[in-house]
Order: sequence, then C-alpha cells, then structure tokens
Amino acid sequence: MLHLSRLIGRPVRDRSPDAIGSIDDLIVAVGTSHPPVTGLVVRTGRRRIYLPWSSVQRLDMSGARLATERIDITGFRKRKDEILLKGDLLDKQIVDIDGRKVVRANDVLLDFVEGAMRLVAVDVGAAGLLRRLGLPDNWIERLSGGRSRVASYIDWEDVDPLGSTIASMRLKVPHAGLSELHPADLATIIDQLTPRDRADIFNSLDEEVAAEALEELEPETRTDLLEDLEPERAADLLEEMSPDEAADAVADLSPMSRSAILRLMAKEEREDVKELLAHPEMSAGGIMTTEHVALRPTATVSQALASIRRLQPDADVAFAVYVVDAKRHLLGEVTLRDLILASPSAKVIDLMEDEPVAVELLAHAEEVARVVTRYGLVAVPVVDEKRRLMGVVTASDALWDVLPEEWRREMPRRLRAGSIAAVAAKRKAKSAPRNKNNG
Repeated sequence: MLHLSRLIGRPVRDRSPDAIGSIDDLIVAVGTSHPPVTGLVVRTGRRRIYLPWSSVQRLDMSGARLATERIDITGFRKRKDEILLKGDLLDKQIVDIDGRKVVRANDVLLDFVEGAMRLVAVDVGAAGLLRRLGLPDNWIERLSGGRSRVASYIDWEDVDPLGSTIASMRLKVPHAGLSELHPADLATIIDQLTPRDRADIFNSLDEEVAAEALEELEPETRTDLLEDLEPERAADLLEEMSPDEAADAVADLSPMSRSAILRLMAKEEREDVKELLAHPEMSAGGIMTTEHVALRPTATVSQALASIRRLQPDADVAFAVYVVDAKRHLLGEVTLRDLILASPSAKVIDLMEDEPVAVELLAHAEEVARVVTRYGLVAVPVVDEKRRLMGVVTASDALWDVLPEEWRREMPRRLRAGSIAAVAAKRKAKSAPRNKNNG
C-alpha cells in the first residue's frame, strides 16, 4: 500500500538514471467503488504534463519508473470523469457516510487491487498530517502513542465527495450513500456543510428524502437552504413535507422568497400552508397539521383502513381516524388498534369514542402540551369554536415547543414514532395526495 503524501515530489525516471521530473499529482477515474489510477501529473520545470498509467512501469516510495522513452509534453487537462487526488481531494471536506459526519481528507491510501493501482481509502487522522510533514512512520507511531493505525482510514466506498470539493463531479455524484441515511443523520451532516454543498446535495436527492431531511434541519439552516435553492425546487420540497413543518419553514423565509415559493406550490398544499400561517405561532392552530383522516359515521372499518393506506399519513397521525358529520363537526374518534381488531363490515360510528378530548384553535401551546401529557395522547384533534375539526397536533409537536433548549439539541426536530426501518418503508411507498377529508 502507498500513501499519496509519500509519492508527491518523488522523481519520475525513464530508462535513463536521470529524473525527467517529479510526481505532482495522481489522477483517478471516478465511478467505481475503488477507482483506478489513470495517470500521473508530472512537473518538469514550470510545466505540468500528463502521463497515462499505461506508460508507468513501476510506482513505489522511490518514485515512478516509466516503460517508455517517448513522452507527450502536452500540458495536463483534466477530463470530466477524473479527479486529482492532491488538487481535488487533499485537505478538502468529505462526508463519512458510515460515521455520519463531515471530515477532512489528510492523506490518501492507494493499493493494487484486481491488477490496477486504485484509490482504496482516505486518511482523516492526525497521522496523515504528520506523514505530510515528512516524518518517518516510526516517529509518527511514537507521537501518536501507537494509535496511528487505529480508526483513521475511511474506505472510499463509505465516502461521499462534495460538489465544492470536486468541481468536476458536481453533476455526476448522485450522493447515493447519503440518501440511505436516516433523515436525522442526514440533517446533522448537512448542518456542517457550506451553503454551496448543502444546495448541491439537496438538488441531487430524491424529493421525499430531501423533504424528510429538511424537516430535521435547524431552523436557521433550513431557512438559508430554502433561500439558496431555486424557487421551483424549494416549492417541490415543501409540497413533500408535512403541512405543519412546511408552514414553519415558509414562515421563516423573507417576504420575497415566501411569495415566490408559495406561488409555485400546488394549490392544495399552498392552501394548507396559508391556513396554518394564519394562526398565532404558539397556538394549537399554529402547531397543528392539517394531515389527518376524517370519515363520516356510516363509513365501514374496511373503508377506514383503505383511507389510511391511500393517504399514508405519518405514524402518529395515523394512530386514530376521526368521525365527522357533513359540516365537519367532530363526533368521535376510532383508534387504529380498534379498526384492526374489528370486523371489516363494522361501522365506525359503532366503534368510536364519543366526544374525544380536543383543543381549540387558539389554545396556547403549553395548554396543548398539558392536555397531551395528562391524557397520554399520541395526537389531539384541533377544533374551532363550533367544534369543527381543523387538524391535529401530534404529541411530538405539542411537547417540542415547551421542551428546554438543551433537551431539543439532544433529539431530532421531529420525534417520529417510526424507526429507521419505518422511514425506509415509507420511501418505498408510492406518493399519494394528502387529503384533509376522505368523507
């Protein structure tokens, strides 16, 4: 195995004993899990020339030995699918997918794999920096207390390059590894990035994945990101978010951005957001979501379950369905457990709890939290002065606004009932319109 730091500056020789130049950089062709070295950049005086890997007979700590005496002295030009290990990667930020964090590439590890010299790992530890200072390995071992080999390498398969790190890959890297992370982990990574890299990642992610991560971001980061994105992209992401989270995000935007983005949103989602924005921020109406399942009393259990499958609400919202009359007056609620245990032909009116606990639109967030806590609710319906169903407040949203600040920093923005597996299952499901009322 070879470290890039030990190769830079080493002599390049042909069949004669005299060096024709020195190694200035190595080139790899991206696109595979461990990309192969495709050539060298050699410095000869003031020029930087390109040598294809086919011209290299040997590469080791002593430098490079060429298999030919004929050299093309044309200046080096990087192709679109190539990166320079020193110029593009060294000292740049990369995402450690497995470690869920942003790190700096201090050195690069190369090795012969399947008959080719390949980029196999990135060194993000202090040993990489010491190696670049020219210190021998035994000194590095001493200075690091024997820990130079421990947990400092990240396999290239677990690395996600960033757009600002590798400009030529800006439109080519799909960030597939990042898209598999839990939204909270993805948000933690994005919070550490530069504005350009945040936008780059969000533009490459699937809309549903990006929307889930957007819900988890710190409010300041989320606002900056939405302002940096193209209005059309921002509108698409807000449409994928739950209505209450989308309203929170829109409320923090500048008036100009808010107007432009709302104008581009689909009518139903736009109206949901506007309705939520009309209520005081710390009221039940301000923290509720309009996403819920409401049915008429004559609906059957089979129809109720079909509505849940079609609407695909979040787990805590799907905990209960609400029974309303023709004018949406709240008559009762039926838990998901009762629906599953009941006969498919049973009517919801026969299963519902009459006059369930509810809060009014203008109830303060602290009062909503007290109601949720007192009755042990997963979600509480929100009604107007005529007891018409307007939305629901989930326990997570009810408690979030009254939690101490230090507690908030230790947990995700959305305290979802689902686990990583639940999030993955949700992504596989086909998207469906969010309807406020199925009745």
